[in-house]
Amino acid sequence: MSSTEGTRVGSIDVETALRQHWQLFLIEGIILLVLGSAAILVPALASLAVAIFLGWLFVIGGFVGALVAIAGRRAPGFWWSFISAIVTLIAGCILVFWPIGGTISLTLVLAAFLFADGLLMIFFGLDHRRQLSRRWGWLVANGIIDLLLSAIIFWALPASAFWALGLFVGIDLIFGGWSLVTMSLAARGSV
Repeated sequence: MSSTEGTRVGSIDVETALRQHWQLFLIEGIILLVLGSAAILVPALASLAVAIFLGWLFVIGGFVGALVAIAGRRAPGFWWSFISAIVTLIAGCILVFWPIGGTISLTLVLAAFLFADGLLMIFFGLDHRRQLSRRWGWLVANGIIDLLLSAIIFWALPASAFWALGLFVGIDLIFGGWSLVTMSLAARGSV
C-alpha cells in the first residue's frame, strides 16, 4: 500500500476519516481534558460520581438480568441466573444509596489491583532481564510505582477513598484527551 493510501479497516479508510473529522476528535479531546482537570481538582466529587455511575450500571444490569431470568424461568440454571441478577441489583443499590461506602470498597479494590499488578510487573521485568531484554528496568520501575501507590492508598484509608478514584480517573481522562487533541491536530496538518 502506498503512503498516499489510507489504512483500511474493513471498508473504512481510517486516515481519510481522521482528516475529515479531525474537529470532532479535537472537541472530544478538549472536553476530556476539561473533565480530567475537574476530576483532579475535585477528586472527592469525582470519586463519588464514579461510585454512583457504577452503581446505576449495576442496578440497570441487575434489573434487566432479573427480567431475563424470570422470562426464561423454565431454562436450566434459572435460580443461579436470578440470584446473580439480585446480587448485582443489591450491589448497585448499595453504591447508589451509600456512595461513600462504595468509594471505600472501590478504593480497596483499586489498591489490591495495584499491589497485585505491581508484583506481577516486577516478576515480568525480572523475567525479561533473564531473556536479555534491554528495557526490563522500566517494567520493574512500573511495578515498584504500582506497589508504592497501593501502599499509599492502603495507608491513607479511609481518606484515600475520597481522592484516589477521582485522581486516577482524572489522570486517565487527561491522557485520553491529550492523545485525541494531538491526533486530531496531526490529522488536520495532513489535510
